[in-house]
Amino acid sequence: MLPQALDSGRRISRHIMTLFLFTKSDVLTTLLPVTLFALANAPHPHATRILEIIIWIWIHLLKFDISNQIQDPEEDKRNKPDRPLPSGRITAQNAADVRWLLVPVCLMFSAMYGGQTLASSACFEALSIWYNEFGGHKFALSKNILTAVGYTCLEAGATIVAGSSPCLDSISARAVAFSCAVFATTLHAQDFKDEEGDRFIGRRTLVTLFPTFARISMLIGVPLWSFFLSRLWNVDSICSIAFIAYGTVVGGRFMVYRTASADKQSCKLYSVSDLKELEVSPC
Repeated sequence: MLPQALDSGRRISRHIMTLFLFTKSDVLTTLLPVTLFALANAPHPHATRILEIIIWIWIHLLKFDISNQIQDPEEDKRNKPDRPLPSGRITAQNAADVRWLLVPVCLMFSAMYGGQTLASSACFEALSIWYNEFGGHKFALSKNILTAVGYTCLEAGATIVAGSSPCLDSISARAVAFSCAVFATTLHAQDFKDEEGDRFIGRRTLVTLFPTFARISMLIGVPLWSFFLSRLWNVDSICSIAFIAYGTVVGGRFMVYRTASADKQSCKLYSVSDLKELEVSPC
């Protein structure tokens, strides 16, 4: 009995690790920032719901990442061979089965928190299908817009999960709207680290089409948004200077350091930057 139990435990651990590896690259760039956003944006956040927030975000990310990674495994063999599909941890068919199984799971989980959370989940799924199955990720404009709106759906749903109300109030909705605007205009920060792979498969992103303009837009856009949002939320002078300085450093990195490893680090700094907190409330 003991050997069988140990063997079952190893198989379960392997399956859990496989699911985690689908979302590993999104922990710092999406899971952590959206969790912090939800806690800061919810009118009356419940500290006891932190685990629920993380689970809600993660299962939606998992569903999206599986859908995304089964579209073109050859790209991952070249750029990200440690992912579950190219490393042989799971077959494409089994991954697709998990992806579609997660659709009703996400919807039912979201329905527990009210109509707006359910709508956020359904909208995120629709955008995911457009982005992955219908090729929205292949073109610069649709890629940025779909990603920005999808990210906003995660923020809206997670904010409701974090709070005591089944609806967003006016301030929370305003923060989510500005978050969408920030992402729509700066989200190509995530494309720099994948530029080589995107060029290899012919994906048309802002970075592959206009590489110099894309870097200049980060140099200008991130500190400019930091300044605008600090004024919008009436942040005091010391915090404003700190936010703008950090935004300038992050934007400047994309212009100065242009290797794949440097772009990956710049993307992480962008994703967890103080700009996320500025979208929500004053310092």
